[in-house]
Formats: sequence, C-alpha cells, structure tokens
Amino acid sequence: MVFDPLYFLIVGPAMLLALWAQFKVKGTFARASQVPVRTGINGAEATRRLLRLNGINNVGIEMVPGTLSDHYDPRAKMLRLSEDVYHGRSLAAVGIAAHEVGHAIQDQQRYGPLVIRNGLVPLASVGGNLSMILIMVGMVLAGAGTVLGKGLLFAGIGLFSLTVLFQLINLPVEFDASNRAKAQLIEAGIVTPDEMQPIRSVLSAAAMTYVAATITAVLTLIYFVLRASQSRQ
Repeated sequence: MVFDPLYFLIVGPAMLLALWAQFKVKGTFARASQVPVRTGINGAEATRRLLRLNGINNVGIEMVPGTLSDHYDPRAKMLRLSEDVYHGRSLAAVGIAAHEVGHAIQDQQRYGPLVIRNGLVPLASVGGNLSMILIMVGMVLAGAGTVLGKGLLFAGIGLFSLTVLFQLINLPVEFDASNRAKAQLIEAGIVTPDEMQPIRSVLSAAAMTYVAATITAVLTLIYFVLRASQSRQ
C-alpha cells in the first residue's frame, strides 16, 4: 500500500486536506488566543460556569499536557483541558472549553449520536489496529493467490468499516457540541455577540479536522475494496 500509486491517487487529496485542516486550526487558535475575552474569565472558570448553568454536578475538570489536547471523557466524567485553554483568558480558550462542555451536556442528555459513538469506541479502536494487520497480510497472501489471503483481506476490510462508521457518527457529535458551545457562551454571559466571530472561526477550523479525518477514512475504505475486488479476478 505504501508504494501503491492507486492509494495516493484515491486517498492523497484527503491527506492533503487533513494537513491543511491541522494547519488551519493551529493558526486560527493562535490568532484567537491573542484576543482577550472582555469578562476576563479563563477556560477553567468558563467551564465551571457552563456546567453549573446546565445543572451538571458530576463532571470534574483537570488540566492535561499538550496543545489542543482538550477532550471530554464520558467514562470518567472528566473535562480535560490543555494548559493554554485551562488558564487562557482569550476567546480561543473559552471557545474550546465551551465545546468540551457541549460534549458533557450531550452525555447528560443522552444525545443519541454520542451514545452510539461511545459504544463504538472500543470496537473501532481494536478494529482499527487489527484491521490493518489483517489487510496487509491478506494483500500479500492474496497476491500469491491463496484463499486464506482473500479471507483475511475481507475480514480486515470488515473491521476497518467500524472505524469508518465511527468517523461518520462522530461528525454530528462534534458539530452539535460546537453549536451548543456558541449558544451557551452568550447565554452564560461569558462573551457578547460581537465577540463571537473569532470563536466561530476556531470551532469551524476544528470541525474541518473531523471532516478531513472522515473523508480520509471513507476513501481508504474505497481503496481497500478496490484492491480486494482485484484480488478476486
């Protein structure tokens, strides 16, 4: 697969989109990080205020290392914020913090796509790792014309489909969390409507990383299916 021109022809554009999306989100976050929020509130304080506003008392907040490593852990009921977001008093910081609170609200309300996504996490994780092994071994053996190779190849594709399904379901979860964040920030009085544009830019750029990941997964699956179909000839 590494040296297969067909792979780069099919998946290459999505890989370039993913690189652009990563560059875009970092640049947008850096610019919005230079714009202080007028209320002077930091990301951790904004998170606490939004949790209280929604009556969520069973979710903790902790700081984690890394840049843009922010996430909500539904199993631990923990909002984990990067240092820049936890201590940051910028529009970027409160926007990212509010997005993660959006996931906590989804969890509290048993938002359907989030419930499905959480159920797929262990399957997609195990399936993603195992599928690549099965596909690689299957391609080699199928190239030698063995029945076992074809069986392994199709089994790997089946497992990889779980990763693609996870990515597809993840999209509405992320978009919904961002929509909740934008509404909640104004409702809680953390920002004013005229401060929202940098926050919208940050959340839109972040959303593009998920779109790019989904497109990459779908096109990779298409590539595997095409290669599998050729092995049957």
